[in-house]
Amino acid sequence: MEYLLVIGSYLIGSIPFGLVLGRVAGVDVRAAGSGNIGATNVARLAGKKLGILTLVCDALKAILPMLAAAWLLENGSLRELWVALCGGAAFLGHLYPLYLGFRGGKGVAPALGIFLYLAPVAALIDLLLFVGVVYNWGYVSLGSLTAALLMPGLVWLLSGSVSNTVLAFGVGVLIWVKHRDNIVRLMKHEEKSWKKETPGQDAHDQQ
Repeated sequence: MEYLLVIGSYLIGSIPFGLVLGRVAGVDVRAAGSGNIGATNVARLAGKKLGILTLVCDALKAILPMLAAAWLLENGSLRELWVALCGGAAFLGHLYPLYLGFRGGKGVAPALGIFLYLAPVAALIDLLLFVGVVYNWGYVSLGSLTAALLMPGLVWLLSGSVSNTVLAFGVGVLIWVKHRDNIVRLMKHEEKSWKKETPGQDAHDQQ
């Protein structure tokens, strides 16, 4: 059963809610804006309401498989590990979705969902740090990278869970990998800032 739960988590994580909701609004989010299927691009192309709904759905597609695993494996000796693996599988599904030729989003929204479930205090602190970085410097990518970098330490300090900390480290590494183009632009001072954006400009999404 455990392996089926992990596979199911990946398939749920692969659901491209941003693409689906964009099409409801008559927009192909992969063909406009930044081309990303995350909430930021959806909000820009289809409106803030659908953007927020995309964010919520992308977070829930990580939370719900973990809830199901925790319930079904209630008496399992490795319950915590399998729950973490289901969260990780859903995250991988978002980054590398089966339904889109393994070309997905950057993982910030499902990562938020994972740790809101596994380590809510750590996730909320990290979210505040993300907001602070974006507010002060204007770069969503920098906020995402900072949050990904700090999450493993926060999870370890506030939960003491080895499996959750290892998951946070792996998630953080993959978020950095998916942001490699943003990192190059930040180093060259070419990354777009939301403080400087004007209507019609492209931004590089983080979800």
